[in-house]
Amino acid sequence: MSLKGKNAIVTGGAQGIGRAIALRLAKDGANIALLDLSQEAGLATAAEIERIGVKALAFTCDATDYNQVKSAVEQTHQEWGSIDILINNAGIARSKNFAETDPETWDLMINVNYRSFLIASHICIPYMIQQKQGNIVSMGSDAGRVGKSGEALYCGTKAAIMASSKALAQELARYNIRVNAVSPGPVKTDLWDSMHSGEKGRKFTEAVERVIPLRRLGTPEDVADVVSFFVNEDSRYLTGQVLSIDGGLTMIG
Repeated sequence: MSLKGKNAIVTGGAQGIGRAIALRLAKDGANIALLDLSQEAGLATAAEIERIGVKALAFTCDATDYNQVKSAVEQTHQEWGSIDILINNAGIARSKNFAETDPETWDLMINVNYRSFLIASHICIPYMIQQKQGNIVSMGSDAGRVGKSGEALYCGTKAAIMASSKALAQELARYNIRVNAVSPGPVKTDLWDSMHSGEKGRKFTEAVERVIPLRRLGTPEDVADVVSFFVNEDSRYLTGQVLSIDGGLTMIG
């Protein structure tokens, strides 16, 4: 698969799943603009991308701030001439029974997970319409498809992303812009390890692995490979789709 000459925006692209996606698309030949809160991680990932042999830009950027994202996208367009791919990856997870949450937590989850998707999409879509081509892939979650106790807010924001992706796919098809979403199940990242540490965490992880048909957690690279498929020509007739990446855990059609 080749993305040579394509330019990609990846929100939250300096760490975890976002980093894996950025590196995979770079290996496919795309130039990568990283939008991430961490300047240090952004610069490190950008340097790694450039060693692959493509161009990279690293913006220290709050994905929930419309003006910051707009500035980063404008600079990317000025530098490279097009915005061909948008990966909406920025997001956070919080686990707490809904009755124990508060409006501040609601705002945080909605802003980081869903509003960031709206912002980046709203800014990038006009460039893609003008070009009459583009690709948007956003991070949903199996939690947003089947629900998960203690994660009502996370489930809701991820479901919103997946539903909105389908609506955008219908709106934008006439401009040759494809819009899809990936829906990871449990993925082993630094965040997973921090949330499931110690003996109790190890036992929980083992229990999750036992109920996954492929008997392991996903990896960031598992997700990145599917994102690569969605933005490459091999998926040229796919739009408005949500694909679970979960080792068979949910088996949703």
